[in-house]
Amino acid sequence: MDRLSSMALFVRAVDAGSFSAASEELDISPQLVGKQIRQLEQHLGVKLLNRTTRRQSLTDFGQRFYERAKIILAEVEIAENMAAETRVVPSGRLRINAPISFGAYALAPRLPAYFAACPRVSVELTLINRQVDLVEEGYDLVFRVGELRDSGLIARRLAPQRFVLCAAPSYLRTAPPLRTPSDLAHHECLLFLRGSYRDTWTFDGPDGRTTVPVSGRLSADHGGSLLQAAVAGLGILLQPSLLVAGAIAQGRLVPLLEAYSAPTLALHVLYAPDRRVTPKLRSFLDFTLQAFGDH
Repeated sequence: MDRLSSMALFVRAVDAGSFSAASEELDISPQLVGKQIRQLEQHLGVKLLNRTTRRQSLTDFGQRFYERAKIILAEVEIAENMAAETRVVPSGRLRINAPISFGAYALAPRLPAYFAACPRVSVELTLINRQVDLVEEGYDLVFRVGELRDSGLIARRLAPQRFVLCAAPSYLRTAPPLRTPSDLAHHECLLFLRGSYRDTWTFDGPDGRTTVPVSGRLSADHGGSLLQAAVAGLGILLQPSLLVAGAIAQGRLVPLLEAYSAPTLALHVLYAPDRRVTPKLRSFLDFTLQAFGDH
């Protein structure tokens, strides 16, 4: 018995809803469909389907096996099609979602290079900090910051986001001294409303890891807004280096507590396991790994 063929037949039968529907799609007899799946169950030693004369339903194990089998079959298809797809010119529209700060300050500035390499691809980019449903909302791929939940999506790890503590020279001229993270209690801090940086900031330094409470009059869920506030001298900012690097290079912000570092946040790009990796999707994944990969 070819296990991959039987696995594919099982997935097709589940998707079609019955042995007879699957047999019509594949132009084989319903008896052969049933025989192959029974052989697969015998090989596994576990029942996959509850069957009656009128309907079929997945067992608990069958549901888990079905979900994993779809991923395996998609990966096999990707492996088989890689050579052919490299000869096809990427074209069409890509729907991409990313967190606001990463999308605006890291991804968007690099898109001209991608468009130059793939002139027949168009990109529809949406930026939002909530976690979208890639499949339900119709995205080809999404970027996510932070630890991943087990979503069933294929994830490629990128370079983690490094955070920088900084403030404008105008703020520092009149602010209290800042020598250790504990001194932040006496400062006006600009607070990001999402994630773990809302009311406590964590640093690794000479004496190990420390977490300090922070407060301030301005909170926002948009890193760009906090960046503008920091440049205007409204307080101390802790945001990804990709967001503040330009302002630091121009002297509008000054790095602080450089003997200390905030923990990094994981960054991944994700796509659906049952979605064929088309030339346009492959080209953007390759571009992403080159631009943001954890080299």
